[in-house]
Amino acid sequence: MEFRVAEYADFQSVAQLHAESWQTAYKGIMRQSYLDETVLEDKQLIWQTRLLNPPFSQHVLVAEEDGKLLGFICLFGNHNVDYGTIIDNLHVTPEAQRRGIAKQLIIQAVKWAEKFYPDNGVFLEVLADNANAIKFYEALGGNRELKQRMESPCGKYLDEYLYTWKRPAELSEGCNVLA
Repeated sequence: MEFRVAEYADFQSVAQLHAESWQTAYKGIMRQSYLDETVLEDKQLIWQTRLLNPPFSQHVLVAEEDGKLLGFICLFGNHNVDYGTIIDNLHVTPEAQRRGIAKQLIIQAVKWAEKFYPDNGVFLEVLADNANAIKFYEALGGNRELKQRMESPCGKYLDEYLYTWKRPAELSEGCNVLA
């Protein structure tokens, strides 16, 4: 397996995986019409924009095997004054799940956060109804800081939790403990 920084040429495969991940994880949570008709187009626009002219605070890594995308992670350094660097996306293909790829992506990405934002925390937002993700992040030592209501891209208001780690190294340690 190989990890590398995402390039513009990756936008289509990253968008496809992002959309498919949402279609699976958010079935029954988000409006089905959005998941069926709009999510792929939304993700294509997001990833084309993000990978065409990335901001200096963005870091996107992909995991590949034999040239096939297995997963990706996207961070924005120092995104929030209180919580630090956000893990904005972490997605792994269904075929590659349960192989430790998500943990490996986190470990690789957190090296970047440790280098550029070592004293900042790390956080992510997860939908309150996404039980699998909640279980995963809690196993990595994430602290549930707050519950908030957000308007999802489908126009539906949903509850989400904010999970935090005090430093990037704390998240890496959680990945290694769970290994």
